[in-house]
Amino acid sequence: MQPAGVTATLSKNVIVSLARVAVNSLIALVLPAYLTHHLPVTTYAAWVLILQLGAFVSFLDFGVQTGVAKFVAEYDAKGDEAGAGRYASAGFAMMTLAGFLGLVLTLVLAWQVPRLFHSMPASLYRDVRLSVLLVGSSLSFGLVCSVFAAVFIGLQRYTVPVTISIINRGLYTLSVCAIVFLHGNLTTMGVAVALINVSTGLLQVAVWREKLSQIKISLQIVDPRILKQMLSYCLVLAIWSAAMLCISGLDVTIVGHYAFKEAGYYSLATLPANLIILIASAALGPLMPAASALSTLRTPFAMGEILLRATRYSTILMLLTGLPLLVGGYPILRLWVGSEYATHSAKYLYILVLATMLRNLCLPYATMVVAIGQQRVATAAAIAEALVNLGSSIYLAHSFGAMGVAAGTLLGALVSVSMHFAISMHYTHATMLITRMKLFGGALVRSALVAIPSVLLIPFWWNSVEGSLGPHLYFIWAVATLLITWFGALNGTERHALLHLIGSRIKLLAR
Repeated sequence: MQPAGVTATLSKNVIVSLARVAVNSLIALVLPAYLTHHLPVTTYAAWVLILQLGAFVSFLDFGVQTGVAKFVAEYDAKGDEAGAGRYASAGFAMMTLAGFLGLVLTLVLAWQVPRLFHSMPASLYRDVRLSVLLVGSSLSFGLVCSVFAAVFIGLQRYTVPVTISIINRGLYTLSVCAIVFLHGNLTTMGVAVALINVSTGLLQVAVWREKLSQIKISLQIVDPRILKQMLSYCLVLAIWSAAMLCISGLDVTIVGHYAFKEAGYYSLATLPANLIILIASAALGPLMPAASALSTLRTPFAMGEILLRATRYSTILMLLTGLPLLVGGYPILRLWVGSEYATHSAKYLYILVLATMLRNLCLPYATMVVAIGQQRVATAAAIAEALVNLGSSIYLAHSFGAMGVAAGTLLGALVSVSMHFAISMHYTHATMLITRMKLFGGALVRSALVAIPSVLLIPFWWNSVEGSLGPHLYFIWAVATLLITWFGALNGTERHALLHLIGSRIKLLAR
């Protein structure tokens, strides 16, 4: 693929991914706002914990979807559809096993609900158990079906999996809101979510049969040698998955265990913070298959330059999405879910947004490391962050409750970035030829200029629960932030390229 073709494909896939973010963000705004106004605090907290326990199944992906996308991308670049199919089939076999493990995990979690959440009202235990079984089982089935979506991702055809994802989230939102409106219980909500998950999983399979059946996926063509190679590739990603479970998959559960009444408030604070991750991941998602294919064509110096630009753009994007949540955190929460939830959630929001922006500074690096198959060198950072995050969250939760869990997340994020720069980047210098000082200064420090207005206003917003900045100061802050972004964080060439890209997309939409 020619450079212009790479850029066009990457730009298109980024736009498609960001469209999914826009829809998911809208859902993330509408659904909690509706539920918090129509459910008791304890029932909402229980529903949040049901989704959290069900989501544990998703961590059993063990990086298989990423592995399938990587190898499909590489073999497609070689024009070898049969080879791509053999790797996809190996991933299918691995995901089938993961789905079975997901069912077992779901049964154990449902059984242990009273022990996990001993301060939960006993009247909720039955509905919570049934809902965990339903949601967890459907997500286990979804694991198996995700292999078919991975093939589309590997071929850089993001439109199909993104469309199915949007359908899933849309139906989920409509059904849950309808059930709550009709005064249904948690079990009914669990049934609806399970049916939607299974239906969209089957839709992924159907679309694969219709559009990509030439990439064969079958247990009958699993090659033991390729299966072994996939296992080797995914081993480190499995460690990363376990680390991610400790980093971001257990926080609400820990809060629910030590301070059940705070679980609903804490979970609301995680949603805006997760929005930052969602946007950054969507923007960088197309980078993985593209970098995988380019790694066989470009020099280490060129790969280093790609990393530099990706890190700077990603950091700017995270700051532009995260800083408004800091400066206007309480007013945003109050407008979204009301003053009661805002008062309790704002203190968690500030810490979690800072932690999220900090830990994702190295997201482009981690993405490219996986793309070029050197994820082993970044394992130490993932393990260190997981241990610090989980250990400090549990320890601090004893004394400080939910705030201790948030503080543990921030400590883990600091460890992650430090480990990547101190250790991981030393071992990948030969394949991504860029010095750590250049990456730190040219990408992170330059991008950090965007945060200057927000830092100057810390005394006004950090301890504020009244939105004391006022409309005029918010306006000045917004204008100053955008001007610094445009004239400070971006250079002239990048400004020209961005204007050209926006203009070309507008012309395309106008046709």
